Amino acid sequence: MTYLKLFAMALFWGGTFVSGRLLSGHVDPAAAAFIRFTFASICLLFLAQLIEGGLPRLGGRQVLAVLLLGATGVFAYNLFFFKALETLAAGRAAATIAMNPALIALLSWLLLRESLSGVRLFGIATSLCGALIVISHGEPARLLDGGLPSGTLDILVCLVSWVAYSLIGRQVMRGLTPLASVTYSSMAGALMLLWPALHGGVASAVWAYTAMDWGNLAYLGIAGTALGFVWYYQGIKRIGATRASIFINIVPISAVTLGHLILGEVVDGSLVVGGLLVIGGVYLTNVGLANPFRRRTLA
Repeated sequence: MTYLKLFAMALFWGGTFVSGRLLSGHVDPAAAAFIRFTFASICLLFLAQLIEGGLPRLGGRQVLAVLLLGATGVFAYNLFFFKALETLAAGRAAATIAMNPALIALLSWLLLRESLSGVRLFGIATSLCGALIVISHGEPARLLDGGLPSGTLDILVCLVSWVAYSLIGRQVMRGLTPLASVTYSSMAGALMLLWPALHGGVASAVWAYTAMDWGNLAYLGIAGTALGFVWYYQGIKRIGATRASIFINIVPISAVTLGHLILGEVVDGSLVVGGLLVIGGVYLTNVGLANPFRRRTLA
């Protein structure tokens, strides 16, 4: 059952890129982000009560940490996530975001002085090369001429926002369970998204949303956020972080597949080759982290 939940989690997260793409042109990015995390916060509050008996009280430092997590992983990430998907294909966006574990490992070494083995360093380099191929549509030289495809800068801001969220959470959220941390940061992010959503006219626009729009928003909040995170952390608890994290590699594959089947997106050579390099690089990064026999590290 644990493996089935982790596989479903990967499909849910891959599907968020398709849902975001389906909402583009219909729902303002700020409104989509706000409604997504309103759904998510309600669902997470229910799950926190069901699983952990409610949320713990926060100390002063934890309140600041929650605000930082909400600002990076919810507010910034989702504003640029929905903005990027207005012009960027779902599969290509997912393949770019997929390199986040490698970037987290690199910045943990640079900023936090964590050890970095040769295997992990090679994995980071491989993942970066794959991302460059995906972003440039197989022509990395175009990036030197400032020829970034539309939406690419937005998805890169998403990537940086999520890396910041991960690094902040690792350092300052000790003492809170993952579920409590995600629930609090979701609520904080939703509150931060309220003003830009109102400024974008969400109060009047919601009446024009179609049933499909609401279905996608509910999917993003409930399946793509609440259930996905809860099942992922349950998987970590039951089979360990190393084995659970392998399922993250399925996310870009599911996004590319669903994007092709549902949206008719073209799967070209640059997406396949670049995506495989990203996934392979992330796998090597995780293997290097988990390998107890490694001897040489960069520190």
